[in-house]
Amino acid sequence: MIPIKGKRALILMQGAGARLAELFAGLSAVIKPGISTLEIDQWIENELARRQLVSQSKGYHGYRHASCISINDVLVHGIPSARIKVRENDLVKVDICAAWKGYCADSARCFLMEAASKEARALVNAAEEALNRGIEAALAGGHLHDISSVIQQSTESKGYGVVRDFCGHGIGHKMHEEPEIPNFGKAGTGPVLKSGMALALEPMITAGGYQVAVEADGWTVRTVDGSLAAHIEDTVIITDNGPEVITR
Repeated sequence: MIPIKGKRALILMQGAGARLAELFAGLSAVIKPGISTLEIDQWIENELARRQLVSQSKGYHGYRHASCISINDVLVHGIPSARIKVRENDLVKVDICAAWKGYCADSARCFLMEAASKEARALVNAAEEALNRGIEAALAGGHLHDISSVIQQSTESKGYGVVRDFCGHGIGHKMHEEPEIPNFGKAGTGPVLKSGMALALEPMITAGGYQVAVEADGWTVRTVDGSLAAHIEDTVIITDNGPEVITR
């Protein structure tokens, strides 16, 4: 059953989303060639504390960091490390879920270094467009897989792969709530969307095949064929007046 949020919960989620959006706005100045992903994560942890936000990934099933930072062919769940340093042509993805006063917002963004390839830039543009299309389909009275369908169509029409193994999710008091939101599916199917539902939409797409694999560390997810991957995410509240994005 998909939870319907009350007024207080929605206000607190909006507060979490606004604070998380502010953090991401400052992150582009931090992610530069030469910095390690651990240093980026430490900056994020400090900024979360400054904004009274509590990381929802740190401690989750033993995960030890405030964010996931994934580079190039790593799709999601890249573990921050002092040994991994950003290079001049990298595509860097940062994923952060944080709570404010007990309610969560979840967001992921792509950061392209100055020398990133045209291929990487086109992939990121496609991921952003797919997310925007998905948000537009998040309408009260519609079906959950209306979102999934438009994300898939937007992505595959450009020749990119849609990852099947991971998906978006409901969100609220917990980081992961019902429902699961695949990035592929048939329009007109799935649960009916209702005002007060909160969803984390997150297209995960690849420049090659959609197959991915989890590495031996139990977290890092990498494309099987080594192709570039993009991941972008926003938290959206379903309202009677259309979707409200709380993480921008």
